[in-house]
Amino acid sequence: MIRTFFFVARIVIAWGLACLLIAALWSGIPFIGNFELPVVLLTFTTLGLVITSAVSHLRRVRLIAGSESEALGNRQRRQIEIPFEAGEAFDLLDAAIRELPRAQQVESARDSLQVRAKVERPATYGDQPLGRLHPMHWFGNTRNQILATVTPTNGTGSVALICEPEAGAWSDWFRVDDGTNLENANAITRAIARRVAERRRNERAMAAQTATEKELTVARLNLLHAQVEPHFLYNTLASAQYLTRTDPSRADEMLGHLIQYLRHSLPRTQDELATLGDELERALAYLEILKIRMGQRLSVQIDIPENLRGTKLPPMMLQTLVENAIKHGLEPRTTGGTVWIRARQSDDVVSITVADDGEGFNSQNTGTGIGLKNVRERLQLVFGGKASLAVVANFPSGVAATINVPGTPQASVPAAAASVAVAEDADNA
Repeated sequence: MIRTFFFVARIVIAWGLACLLIAALWSGIPFIGNFELPVVLLTFTTLGLVITSAVSHLRRVRLIAGSESEALGNRQRRQIEIPFEAGEAFDLLDAAIRELPRAQQVESARDSLQVRAKVERPATYGDQPLGRLHPMHWFGNTRNQILATVTPTNGTGSVALICEPEAGAWSDWFRVDDGTNLENANAITRAIARRVAERRRNERAMAAQTATEKELTVARLNLLHAQVEPHFLYNTLASAQYLTRTDPSRADEMLGHLIQYLRHSLPRTQDELATLGDELERALAYLEILKIRMGQRLSVQIDIPENLRGTKLPPMMLQTLVENAIKHGLEPRTTGGTVWIRARQSDDVVSITVADDGEGFNSQNTGTGIGLKNVRERLQLVFGGKASLAVVANFPSGVAATINVPGTPQASVPAAAASVAVAEDADNA
């Protein structure tokens, strides 16, 4: 109540002094100055209008803020903490001010993290009966202005928001803003809070989606590790059955390679990357089975130094490239051909190449490319920009696929979280 009393008293005193000055000037005019009634009427009328406007202002502030103690003034200041870095905080602030009703002349400077704007003041209670004759319209103008500055603070943005009339501070002694600057300050604060909450909801939704996708990826990877291509398994068992009658030793050899292949295809018990050595053993078991089936049509050459066999790879990646070479390069070819697997290190990059001299890019059975697409995605997911896959034509025929990965183990990246389905049916490769 004390703040309310002094607020009204300040405005009444200011206008009373102004009326006394007018009365003094009036009394100094010859002849006319002897008539005091006009001055008295003007004084009482002015003070009456001023008091009623001040009371209206108080009532409106109470409606907006719920109390008058902290919101009586025409000029409002807010300190808003935004839990984002300064650039993001500036974007939120700029958008909130631009969407403010009646916002005009919005000027934003991203480098200096400042936003200035003019806001047309609404006619809160409609047009005043006396129009421009009302004393509250004699000083200042009918627009408000906004100045907002973002200060970077430990990875967050601290916003200093000022909402005030577009007039000097002296006009506050004679005019009230009917709580419009309080409305503007509260509206901007609410808009920022809503945008921050929306950003948090989106982050939580993305985190939940990522967790779900990770669970699906792990489950799919485990399934793929346990999955053997049906046609390959059926053909191998059929060949083994035939060889048991015609060549038991070769049948035993084929079954041994199949067991080795299946052992390496089972799901891993730990979320870790495979090694080049492990992947090579799986690929060799696969190729040895095909050599028994294809006979002289398939030749295999391996050139992988022992010191590179510990290189980390996502599981099934080498197997995918070997299956591509067989299915789309050599099997369609009557004379078969050769598969080369080699690895070389240059500085901190290990290059692993699977090449063939088969049908090449001219083959009619080139698949859909899903396998190679997934290989690239997995390399990007595990190693980022430090890994790549290049597929080029081999000379004089065939295709060469080269994986480039970092030479140092990436032990901090779990394989299950990074693996995406690659061992699709070879027809999709």
